[in-house]
Amino acid sequence: MPLRLELKPFERLIINGALIRNGDRRSTFLIETQCKFLRESEIITESEADTACKQIHLTLTVIYLADDPASGIDLFFQQAAELIRLAPAAAPQIAAIAEAVESGTFYPAIKLGRKLVEWESAALAQQAMPPEPGAAA
Repeated sequence: MPLRLELKPFERLIINGALIRNGDRRSTFLIETQCKFLRESEIITESEADTACKQIHLTLTVIYLADDPASGIDLFFQQAAELIRLAPAAAPQIAAIAEAVESGTFYPAIKLGRKLVEWESAALAQQAMPPEPGAAA
């Protein structure tokens, strides 16, 4: 059964390593064969990977798109161990991602990586919030 994708104007898509950019109008594509693809919204670039969780997400993307993901998998486990050392609260999410990586289901690992980035953003935002007026210091 084909997968139907709608792309917004100028939205990018990676299919089997080829970067494709949509034209100036909304387009619909049907993917009729097995392939590796990522929509622009699922991609974090190297310049955007400015936090530990974003770097893990980038590594998961590389693993998914690679013909031989072994070196990327090694890097993921190094990054994961370091993140757990620095932020033990991330351990349950890292464990779920590691399970997906170990089972070879890399696309679901990317989805879990996106949730990890969202978790990190929420944690950083909460740290940056000033204390409530009248709260004990």
